[in-house]
Amino acid sequence: MSKGNVRRMGPGKSHCESIPENQIHWRRSQDHLKLFSMLTRWELEDEMEMMEERWSSWSNKRLAAAGVSLFNLNGRMNGRFFGDPIIAFTSDSEEGLPWHGFSHGDIVILSRSNPAEKRGKEGIVLDRNRKRLRIVFKDKPEDLRKGRWRLDKGANRVAHDRMQKALNSFHDEEEEMGTPLRDLLLASVHDMEASSSQLPEVGGLKRIISRIDVSDLPLNETQMKAVENSLSSRLTVIQGPPGTGKTHTAVQLVRAWARYEMGPAMVCAESNVAVDNLLEGLLECGVNAVRIGQPVKVRESLRSATIDALVADHPDQEKIRLEKETLEEIQSELKNLRGKERGLAHRDINKGWKEVKRLEKKMAADILDRAQVVCSTCIGAGHDILAQRRFPFVLIDEATQASEPSTLVPLVRGARQVILVGDHKQLPPTVISRRAEDGGLNRSLFERLINSGVPAHMLEIQYRMHPTIRDFPSGRFYDGRLEDSADALSRTAPAGVSWPDWDNPVAFVPVEGAEIVDEMGSSRSNMDEAATVVQMVTEILDAMELSSGDIGVISPYAGQVRLLKTLFEQSGGTSEGERFHGLEVKTVDGFQGREKELIIISTVRSNEQGTVGFLKDKRRLNVAMTRAKRGLLVIGDSKTLRHDPSWASWLDWVEEKGLMAWHLRS
Repeated sequence: MSKGNVRRMGPGKSHCESIPENQIHWRRSQDHLKLFSMLTRWELEDEMEMMEERWSSWSNKRLAAAGVSLFNLNGRMNGRFFGDPIIAFTSDSEEGLPWHGFSHGDIVILSRSNPAEKRGKEGIVLDRNRKRLRIVFKDKPEDLRKGRWRLDKGANRVAHDRMQKALNSFHDEEEEMGTPLRDLLLASVHDMEASSSQLPEVGGLKRIISRIDVSDLPLNETQMKAVENSLSSRLTVIQGPPGTGKTHTAVQLVRAWARYEMGPAMVCAESNVAVDNLLEGLLECGVNAVRIGQPVKVRESLRSATIDALVADHPDQEKIRLEKETLEEIQSELKNLRGKERGLAHRDINKGWKEVKRLEKKMAADILDRAQVVCSTCIGAGHDILAQRRFPFVLIDEATQASEPSTLVPLVRGARQVILVGDHKQLPPTVISRRAEDGGLNRSLFERLINSGVPAHMLEIQYRMHPTIRDFPSGRFYDGRLEDSADALSRTAPAGVSWPDWDNPVAFVPVEGAEIVDEMGSSRSNMDEAATVVQMVTEILDAMELSSGDIGVISPYAGQVRLLKTLFEQSGGTSEGERFHGLEVKTVDGFQGREKELIIISTVRSNEQGTVGFLKDKRRLNVAMTRAKRGLLVIGDSKTLRHDPSWASWLDWVEEKGLMAWHLRS
């Protein structure tokens, strides 16, 4: 095997493939193309294989326990969503639907028995509550009210196709799209810092930059410095540690683009939630921003800014209405026509529908022509509606949660000035395939560029955490550079907890429980810790200072999240009007980017071997410890946790501060 190549074997695969080693500096463009084409293909193959394995060999009980399938559902029409049918699914059980892992925006597959035997119909989750799950489909399923239905989690083939297309465009020198920043993004230039700080190759930009004044924007010193540098450089990396306002900074930067008409601009993030946050901020600033993507995946309050909603409200809709009325008249006359007349009628119908599509396409183009900013997920940037449109100015938030091929999807639309915003000290891109992860698909372009020599402009003033909560992560992960704003200094310890030190609202609650491996062997739970969490939340609510919506309960393990949700349901309920309504119980990964007044962490691991599993990822520790504004409670087995250096360091810090809470054990 030649140097620079590595042979990797995927799970369950009987063959090996030679692929280039994942590098920081890519001297050979074709090696980059080969590696990431392979990794994205593996990711899709392994996700599909995992799904099909579940469908073919798992029992219904196991599928339901994992939260990836629901059975014996009743379906009924529940209105329409931008013309598409909404189907509500319910259970015969008085308790409503069982616990499941379906959430807003998920792709699901509807079938009668098993999708492995007969391909089902794809839909997207609109919303959910304890009693029903509402899903949007392209067309109504046949015989909806007859018999029972099954729902399974689906895979996103579109993402793979768009990433591969982006990789091809990125590396094709004769491609009309692509980006002139290719060599810089491959880190194949001699001086990365000097090259990234060059002025973008955009006509007239030098003249515009000379008159840009952003001094009136609501930014602190480090945010302002990052924005000013970004506006005059062709590639900028902005690192936003927890609570430092990275999305706010991104919005103000894009606002400056719009103010000086430096468009068209594209603003992306890896998740729909993050795109919605950007869109909301831009609309509040008066920026004419348009959201690309399926409206069902967009926050309800922002759907009026989607391309679908704007097309529906376009003045030319009257022409479409008249055209459709004419088509309906012709359609109704078809049954009375014969021979040549019938053929001509069919021709008119086909011609009419082509005209409708032409008008809709024209309206969409008109809206996009007038937009100052187009917002989408990274994968959404590959939507056909954008066709040959070029976006010289591209900003990507959450850039450290996007894989490199995903990040390239917006960049190959002609990017000439690129700003990547994120934090490589928090969680990396989520990768399903173990072999793709081993190949480096979970390293973001953001992180690789920093490692290649592109300087990161770090935001240093944090607005979220009480100074004590900020203290450890700042020292451990950010070289002690985080400073507290006036907002952070005013945080007070929440009532309902007997804090070891009321001036320092952090506590470790030692619980030597027993970790349990779930029946699938893929996750863990700890009943002793879970019972302690429920008791603590109850006591905090009894104090009547915080509401359920002010509290976040997080754990690294989905099994513990599942157990906690069940216990809260049994102890008072989580539906509207019930004791724990508004309480959020999520995995650490699911809480990245979020914040609450009080956070309770259940660490779960408790064993004689001192095995901590993926708790050892210090980025997960960083995310977990930085979600709280006023109070942080950590529950766990210190003997087990001390086998990991990062957790041992945190426990030393807790003991030094006198924050061990032996008295809070249940």
